[in-house]
This record gives sequence, C-alpha cells and structure tokens, in this order.
Amino acid sequence: MRTSDYTYELPPDRIAVYPLAERDASKLLVYKERKISHHTFNTLPSLLPTNAVLFFNNTRVIPARLYFQKESGARIEIFLLTPVDPSPVLSQTMSATKSCTWHCTIGNLRRWTAGLTLALNANGITLRATLIDKINNAVRFEWEGDLTFAEVIHQLGITPLPPYLRRQAEAADRERYQTVYSHYDGAVAAPTAGLHFTPAVFKELQRRDIPHDFLTLHVSAGTFQPIKAEDPAQHVMHEEQIIISRANLDTLLRPDRFTVAVGTTSMRTLESLYWYGAELIRNPEAPFLVEQETPYRSSSAPSSAEAFRAVAEYMDRKKLTTLVGETSIFIRPGYTFRVCDGLITNFHQPGSTLILLVAAFVGDDWKAIYEEAMRNGYRFLSYGDSSLLLPGKKVLKC
Repeated sequence: MRTSDYTYELPPDRIAVYPLAERDASKLLVYKERKISHHTFNTLPSLLPTNAVLFFNNTRVIPARLYFQKESGARIEIFLLTPVDPSPVLSQTMSATKSCTWHCTIGNLRRWTAGLTLALNANGITLRATLIDKINNAVRFEWEGDLTFAEVIHQLGITPLPPYLRRQAEAADRERYQTVYSHYDGAVAAPTAGLHFTPAVFKELQRRDIPHDFLTLHVSAGTFQPIKAEDPAQHVMHEEQIIISRANLDTLLRPDRFTVAVGTTSMRTLESLYWYGAELIRNPEAPFLVEQETPYRSSSAPSSAEAFRAVAEYMDRKKLTTLVGETSIFIRPGYTFRVCDGLITNFHQPGSTLILLVAAFVGDDWKAIYEEAMRNGYRFLSYGDSSLLLPGKKVLKC
C-alpha cells in the first residue's frame, strides 16, 4: 500500500470555498452495493435502511485562532491544540477562570521569547499569553474577572477555517462552520458531514422512526495534516479526545441495528469504542486509550456485543454516566470494521487519512465514487457536497 495510490486530481475550482445558502440543498451521492445514484441531501431519510441508527458527533468548534501583537509590531498567531492545565479534559479547561495552559501551534514563534507576556485587548477583555515552554509550545493564558476561558475566546478568537479554503474567516463562518446540533466546545475543525443536517431533516428522520444518538470527538488540527510518507503506516496520527455516554452503549447493544456514522469522526469514535471494549475484556482496569496501530496488532477480537457489554459493565462498576478517553486510531485499507455499516461523509483531500478511511470502507470503488462526483459537478471538501456510503458488505459483529 502506497500513499500515492490514494491521490486524485482536484482542480482548485472544485473546492467549495463558501457553503450553499441552504445546508440541506447540497448534492448527495449514494453508493449502495457498488451502484451510484445522485440525490439532494434533504432526501437522505428516505434513502436510509429502515433499521438504521445514526450516530452524530456533537462537538462544537471553538474560535481557536488568536492573534497577538508585540510592541515591535510583530504579529504572533496562537492556535489552540490541546489543554494542559487545569486539566487535559477539554470541558474542564474551557470552564476555567483566571488562567489555563494549552499546547499550541505558534506562528512566528522565532519572534517570541520564552517568558515574554503578550496582551490582546478587545471587547473590554484583556487576555495575556506567556510562552512557558518553547520546545513544547506550551502557552499560559491569564485574564481578569469571572469569565470562563470559553467565554473569553468566543469574544477574542477567530473561527479556524481549513487552510485549503485560502481565505480569512468571516462573520458568517461562526454559524455555518458549525453543525446545528453542536454542543460541547473543544473542536478546532468541524465534523463536516454534519454541516448538511437541518431541523427539517431531523424531523423527517423522526417521522420515519429512524433513531439517532450523539457522541463526542473533539476534532484536532491533525485532521488537516497530509500524509508525507509513501508508506501510510509511517504517518503519525494525533490523539483526539472522545466522550461516550452510558446511553450510547445501550443504543449500540440493540439487536439488528444498522449503524450509520455521520462523518469520519463518528466512525473513528465508534470503532475506537469497540477496541477499548476488547482491551477491557483482557484487562478490566485498562485506561481508555486507543492507539493508531491497536487494531492491527491486537491478538483478540471479540464480537461487538461482547466489547460493548465490557464497556457498559465497566461504566456501571465505576458508577459513570460518561466516559472520557483518547484515540489516535488510523483506519486504512486492511482494517476490519466491527461497528459501522454505513457512512455519511464529504469528499476529502487527495492523499489524506480520510481518503484512506473511505478506501478501507468501500475498497477500490473509492476511485469510481470520486470520479463520478467529479463528472457530476460535486463540490469538494469541508463546505462541499456529501455522500452516503452503503457498501453492503457484512460488518464483522459476531
């Protein structure tokens, strides 16, 4: 397997720089049992199997890009990545008052001396940033008053649009680069498959008795990192925080469910949860940490019901209603799917980890899918059109 086998020609004019006026007016390519058809996204509920259960990622994009200016005039860009203090748990750090520390990506780092404090003043708020560790790009933020860090950055930060859009974030992006069901602050990129859903689509799902559930994966900036190695296995995936509810396990333990992941992040979360359950069977006190190579080196592969029961029993034993973990799972060709039967997803960058995930799910037909989308005028990437992938192969659940 070579990274170059998963590239394609993407003309710049096929990248959707702006979203459509109506979210659910986007095109929807349906791949079902090796056949392709074309639809509009608002017809999605009528195209799903009657026993489908949809899983959505309800993370919320934070204004993670902050611009500070030195007295010399040099501009320093700070991009929030992962929290350090008071907690690595995003919800806790976002709720912090007075101060917090993050690992960041820093633009113009060479112009910022460790220990030097910069200030950003706007909207009656002063946010101070001190570079406390230049090797690990750790930045300590401080501010006055009783505002939480979430409230501070929502006043001062900028929406972190994907770099391939090649434009500055605008006021409208605050709302459009966000799903209508987003809830928990913490992502630095949107789970873009969900951008097409509207209250009308949810209403039609309800009318057709197609249930859905919400879980959380806080999307990291690593989602935009290209694969630079010709051997994809050499690519290093970033860890991302996931949050599972006890109710999620009850949904996953329903018999005869047809699990449709809304987006690659939901798929990675569901498959990670399976592998955590497999580890709990072996070690009942295992931490919730799924590494990128876990599926490829595991010596045990229980049924999905066994794995999910192990997680449910762990949560019941610990009296937990939610479970926080980390995953860097890398789903690529050769992966055996244990949970997901269907996938709703946008059209992704050439040579990306997301293309490899799609290829793992539908096989070599990913090429035919992308060629068909290109021929039929589909819009690509985050603000682009969508697809419903139903390969029809049996997911290994037993």
